[in-house]
Amino acid sequence: MFKRLLGVAAFIILLGACDHIIMSPAKAVLFIGNSFTYANNLPGLLVQLADSGGKKITTGMAAPGGYKLFQHASDPATKKVMEGRRWDVVVLQEQSQTPAIDNDKNTLMYPAVRELNDRIKKAGAVPMLYLTWGRKNGDIEFGYSDYNSMQEALTRGYMDIAKELSIEVSPVGVAWQTVHEKRPSLELWAGDGIHPNLAGSYLAACVFYAVIYGKSPEALSFTAGLPADTAVFLQVTASETVLTDPQKWLIAKR
Repeated sequence: MFKRLLGVAAFIILLGACDHIIMSPAKAVLFIGNSFTYANNLPGLLVQLADSGGKKITTGMAAPGGYKLFQHASDPATKKVMEGRRWDVVVLQEQSQTPAIDNDKNTLMYPAVRELNDRIKKAGAVPMLYLTWGRKNGDIEFGYSDYNSMQEALTRGYMDIAKELSIEVSPVGVAWQTVHEKRPSLELWAGDGIHPNLAGSYLAACVFYAVIYGKSPEALSFTAGLPADTAVFLQVTASETVLTDPQKWLIAKR
């Protein structure tokens, strides 16, 4: 009888532990950026991807078209969203060219990241940089003749300030570069060669999933309507980019 009672007690304890896991609070993630964030509703894609993995996440977004981080730093609307609730993670996405332009990144982007980083940490949240992708044909105006040269400059631009401030990085642009190299026929850009199409935004969501949860998105059922083989390839690429060496992106242990 005593052993039976012990067994029942153990079951109750285990059930309680499972309930705690299932009922744990959803992560709250705020995205601060511009059209690279709101195109195809990246936050919404992340919510659905997480849900298909049994994880709950709530998101917020401050992303006027073309906005730069220095504008966000002084915008009352962004401030209101940042202070409107308790966020677990605040994602910072700079305008698509700025990190690759030396003068702009040093005089506009980096001071803004430093200021926003301080505010985010004081609020008890984790800051995270959204490392974006280069333009399909480069940016001749600023000396980049092709995508790869622009991507390398963008990656340096984000990583330099990330290392200075020890900010976690979501390396979407690096995963994008891998897809471009391994499967160049898989289009990630929209028709303008700048913004993401649905596949590009889905890749970004997969990268964010891997960074935020420290787990691979591979085999998650949500595909955003993409062909299954395409979704799996993007999931695997995101996982390998992030999880092969998380310390490279300053990602804390989950």
